[in-house]
Amino acid sequence: MATRNSPGSSASDMKQQLLDKARARRTRPANTQSNDEDIFAHKSASPLEISDDFVRFDRQPGYQQLSMMQQAGAAFGVPEPFFRVHEGCAGATTRIEGRELVNFASYNYLDYSRHPEVVKAAADAAAHYGTSVSASRAVSGERPIHQQLEAAVARTYDVEDAVVFVSGHATNVSTLGYLLGPKDLILHDEWIHNSSLVGAQLSGARRMPFAHNDPDALEALLRAQRGKFERVLIVTEGLYSMDGDVPDLPRLIALKQKYRCWLMVDEAHSFGVLGERGLGLREHYDIAARDVDIWMGTMSKTLSGCGGYIAGCKELVSMLRYFAPGFLYSVGMPAQVAAPSLKILELLQGDDARQRIARLHAVSGYFLKRARALGLDVGDSLGVAVVPVILGSSLVAARLSNQLFEAGFNVQPILHPAVPEKSARLRFFLSCEHTEAQVDAVLDTLMQQLSNIKAGL
Repeated sequence: MATRNSPGSSASDMKQQLLDKARARRTRPANTQSNDEDIFAHKSASPLEISDDFVRFDRQPGYQQLSMMQQAGAAFGVPEPFFRVHEGCAGATTRIEGRELVNFASYNYLDYSRHPEVVKAAADAAAHYGTSVSASRAVSGERPIHQQLEAAVARTYDVEDAVVFVSGHATNVSTLGYLLGPKDLILHDEWIHNSSLVGAQLSGARRMPFAHNDPDALEALLRAQRGKFERVLIVTEGLYSMDGDVPDLPRLIALKQKYRCWLMVDEAHSFGVLGERGLGLREHYDIAARDVDIWMGTMSKTLSGCGGYIAGCKELVSMLRYFAPGFLYSVGMPAQVAAPSLKILELLQGDDARQRIARLHAVSGYFLKRARALGLDVGDSLGVAVVPVILGSSLVAARLSNQLFEAGFNVQPILHPAVPEKSARLRFFLSCEHTEAQVDAVLDTLMQQLSNIKAGL
């Protein structure tokens, strides 16, 4: 954990000063001035004499924060770890800057994105339908493959219907933004994904977080608030991508039934990963899919495409098809993006898929066990696909990421403000193609480099 005098504190303090200054500017009354700068160039300025703060992008808080982060990294000799270019398919290994690295930064959990049948499905779809459907589906972008994919998602979840969106992020934004309104309440886990937060804000509904994976905290909110609102939606994730842990789904179902709410589960990382057949959180807990009102998932992880889906009852899906802006006003999903996901839903029914899932569970569990034995903080990770190593300092996390990269391992850091400074971490994504030898090698290297950092080397 970074302390006031630790290497990680300087950059954090600089960022906090910038954020405090930006906040002061936003909350300052329009007819007052500060010692630092005037909102207008002069008290008697004409409307055209507006401060550069409001017209120059380099004066915007976001850009200034980014600049300070980059300057702090340069001052401490830590190259920026983001936007590295992968030169081929990224799975358990990848190629960056002409070097092959062991890759722990990919959602390609079951290694399907280069499976010959999946690649062929994409190529055949592009050859038949072209590279774009060239319109929203409601107008003239509808294709048979869209309907086939949605029917396959619905069958997989054992629900009545499903609808696919061209963006996973927009799936949550548009669904929550459409379904809820100012008289409603959204209760969400405090660590819910940004897409759900933005959707909640768009809806105009009241939004209240509850402590992470704490059903008792959720029930306290329901007990106090349920009677004040019309519709209430509880939102959770199937597998939390920052921590690799799962919610108590049976308890959440009991609460939503008791207080007459809707329950939405974001399965972006849990579908294809949890359960022996990869059916997600419902298989993990052996519950009926229809006990959850709204299932959300993405095509970009196990399903090796791009976009998102909502699965549930036919009334829910019909409303979204006709009224959700992110679906209605977006071009239809390209056929070559839909086809891989459709093919993988078919493959998931076979024995090879079960073997891939079993290998993923085994190597993920090995990583978790070995990391704990080394004394690393892995939080409450379940040890399936996602395992964090919590370091408590953004600077340490960035340094370790760079040192691992130089040693032949691609591992991404998660830094403040994406997480609190005390929770800065390296995040490891495991694939069914990773080996125990690769896990041993990266953890041994991490421990050696962490020892060097603590020794001031």
